[in-house]
Amino acid sequence: MNLPNELVQQFRRNIQTYSIIIALIVIWGFFGVLSEGAYLQPQNFSNLFRQMTVTSFLAIGMVLVIVTGNIDLSVGKAAGFISVMVAHHQYRVWHALIPDQPLLAAALSVVLGIGLGILWGIIQGYIISYQGIPAFIVTLGGLFVMRGAILLRTEGKTIPANQPFFKTIAQGYIDPKYSWIIAGVVILFLIFNMFRSRRKKREYGFEQSSFAMDLSMTFFFSLLVALYVYIVNKYQGFQIPVLLLAIAAVILAYVSNNSRFGRYAYAIGGNREAARLSGINIRKSVFQVFVLMGFLTGIAGIVLASYVGYGTIAAGEGYELDAIAAAILGGTSPLGGEGTIFGALVGALIMSSLTNGLQIMNVAPGWQQLVKGLVLVLAVFADARLKRNR
Repeated sequence: MNLPNELVQQFRRNIQTYSIIIALIVIWGFFGVLSEGAYLQPQNFSNLFRQMTVTSFLAIGMVLVIVTGNIDLSVGKAAGFISVMVAHHQYRVWHALIPDQPLLAAALSVVLGIGLGILWGIIQGYIISYQGIPAFIVTLGGLFVMRGAILLRTEGKTIPANQPFFKTIAQGYIDPKYSWIIAGVVILFLIFNMFRSRRKKREYGFEQSSFAMDLSMTFFFSLLVALYVYIVNKYQGFQIPVLLLAIAAVILAYVSNNSRFGRYAYAIGGNREAARLSGINIRKSVFQVFVLMGFLTGIAGIVLASYVGYGTIAAGEGYELDAIAAAILGGTSPLGGEGTIFGALVGALIMSSLTNGLQIMNVAPGWQQLVKGLVLVLAVFADARLKRNR
């Protein structure tokens, strides 16, 4: 089979993934034309990717939660509560105990945020998996608990969290020359992974694409990495939160595709009874998924506090809906058993792109929510039609 025909076959096999990428490009082009190019300027492009990071950390964890046939409605407010707690300790606790050590204060805030996130994941995961209470009920209750905890902690006031070093987590940039080094490392990894994947398929007797096909795909993704770095370097450089998100996404994608933990999660969502009969400890697997969700919620809360620079009473409002929407837009099936980390990232980017573009066009907030809702419904409708046709 020649390369053009192989590309067509590749597109047909992964039509859902490529469809959302095409939709993203269309959205960028649409807002680029309406804003007379302002939407595609390096500064806005950089801000767009920075804005998606909090939702993306939640979305990549939400993929595995939904894959197992569960849901987590508390992640938005949980991340908001963690951001408030981090801001409180930055402003009131660490400032009093270690006033002249901002780096140590920032490190302690990171540990605190991740610790709170894991603890929240353990609590919810235990109730859901070992006590048999539906995730919808437990996490809905968790949403209300976190909302109340935010009000109690803030006492209706805004808490500053823009201290040195800590604000660098979500507001900092990597020097352009180091950005190119990172891009080079990523490209080398893509090339290495291509050869490694081909070798593994050959060892286990799996069918593999032609070398020209794999080389073309690797070149395409390498070009995207180089183009992204080129654009953000025209503003201030590679954004630190985007780098952190990329590292987390790569690790989680590897874990979900190449570990027992990931395979069990997909097996449970695909056919729970078959998974049980095959010897999978469903309770343990679901518990681990919610602990992982808590860990990522902790990171999201830290990034949120650093990005906004404050802990507020509205912290985390609506993020759980954006995370769920991003996962579903990215191809995660609401019925479980299907979804990818890469798809969730593209879904989060679509949600962020819509919000950013509508804000640039000065569209009223009500219409912004209406448009995002329609896009989500259309995406689910298209997904259902594609599955029916297959």
